[in-house]
Amino acid sequence: MTLAEKAYAALRHDIIRGELPPGKPLRMADLSTRYDMGFSPLREALNRLQAERLVEAVALRGFTVAPLSLAEMEDALRLRILIESEALRSAILLGGDDWASGIVAALYALKLQVDRRSEGGDVWELETRHHAFHRALLVACGSVWMLEFFERLYTATERYRIPILLDQGAESGRDIHAEHAAIAEAVLARRADDAVALLAAHYTQTAQAIAAKMAVTG
Repeated sequence: MTLAEKAYAALRHDIIRGELPPGKPLRMADLSTRYDMGFSPLREALNRLQAERLVEAVALRGFTVAPLSLAEMEDALRLRILIESEALRSAILLGGDDWASGIVAALYALKLQVDRRSEGGDVWELETRHHAFHRALLVACGSVWMLEFFERLYTATERYRIPILLDQGAESGRDIHAEHAAIAEAVLARRADDAVALLAAHYTQTAQAIAAKMAVTG
């Protein structure tokens, strides 16, 4: 990794984790001390994070961590449903055996980490495997642009989902693995309408859980 990539990964992690909270000024001198890096890679990283809407640039004041907004989260999830529904239909049409086996492997790896999480396992490894599963569903869609939009929108909603993952009781009443398994089953059976409906319902329930969490925390 280049220094800029290391700076990006470190900043992104701390923003999503909440260690750099919404609205916090990101002063170059402070960041240089925190991450033991020069201004140039940090500035490059901040510009990249601005493009992902994780930080904002304020005239004459520099960068700040982007605020959390329920309306923005709901907007991003609506767009995710639109983009991923189309990508999923294409993947179901075009995907071969390698794509199908990739979904099975990603679902299995995710389930293992879900079980470990219930015993205090690493939430960040869970998030990594969650991303891998959702990407595996779409990877055969045949469109670089749709996959890029998937990545951007996933990033846009990830920082809203992390508090839910950190609070193991926040989504009581839901069996997330069962939801993932049902999506995978419909996809592998090439039942496109069912798969899209299950994916949309999965995201809608997540949006409702996030909204409830934000209402409690203010």
